[in-house]
Amino acid sequence: MLLADEEATLWVATRSLERASDQKGGGDDPFFTDTLGLTEEQRLEVRQRMSRVEEEPIDPVVSCLVAATSGYLYRDVCGKLRTYPIPDLRLPASDGTFLDIGCNWGRWCIAAARKGYRVVGIDPSLGAVLAAQRITKELGLASTTSFVVGDARFLPFAPASFDAAFSYSVLQHLSKPNAVKALQEVARVLGPAGVSLIQMPNAFGIRSFYHQLKRKFREPRGFEVRYWTPGELVMAFEDAIGPSEFSVDGYFGLGIQANDAKLLPMKQRAVIYSSEALRRVAAFVPPMKRVADSLYVKSKRKQ
Repeated sequence: MLLADEEATLWVATRSLERASDQKGGGDDPFFTDTLGLTEEQRLEVRQRMSRVEEEPIDPVVSCLVAATSGYLYRDVCGKLRTYPIPDLRLPASDGTFLDIGCNWGRWCIAAARKGYRVVGIDPSLGAVLAAQRITKELGLASTTSFVVGDARFLPFAPASFDAAFSYSVLQHLSKPNAVKALQEVARVLGPAGVSLIQMPNAFGIRSFYHQLKRKFREPRGFEVRYWTPGELVMAFEDAIGPSEFSVDGYFGLGIQANDAKLLPMKQRAVIYSSEALRRVAAFVPPMKRVADSLYVKSKRKQ
């Protein structure tokens, strides 16, 4: 579903398009690891793990991708996980339709399916989408999940197709004009009573500020994170989708999830517990929301 005549925002989309049209199919790389955004060393590790997949506790792609998808706290456990890191989806249980934009290997799709949603995940990485299909089948969720290789700016779905739209750690990597295009597509595919919940980075967060300072506040390029102020977020989301409000996802970085604590060493757990404690305090001290590193923006579709 990727569009060949549109400039890709990420190189994995270009590579996925090339590989999908390759007459040889997978060739010597049947898991399309060259579309995953991995280093050559990581790609070699995935292939080695795939050769003994029956012995692996989790899908080899996830073993190597986990730090990229779940955050910097996972760097020390790459290749060591024995179960999938599935986060808690902060939406109520439902039997409605759910779209995960930038699903990668499907962790949020799994979280949504376990809450009763009928899920569609979309991602520009062919290798990641194939991994998501394998994992949801392994977990017995194949009947309620499906996946598409596509672009967030050009969602290949009819208007009003979904009850809920979600995205995590994705739109932050797009230029702000491209992110707005994606938000407009979210509005188009949401039903009349549809709701979106999208994670975005806060320019005023402590760790976010550190990263901006580290790159000397220059304009971001390529896959680098674009930081938004809370005011920018609310304005952009309300213009594109409808009435919006932001809430705290976490402190001390992006991707920090309470459910991850049981899978990580004590040092990383301390970061998670501290983030969760501050998130709870922010519920009673609203000004603290404005210095969280990671925010959720919840929007209701304009009537």
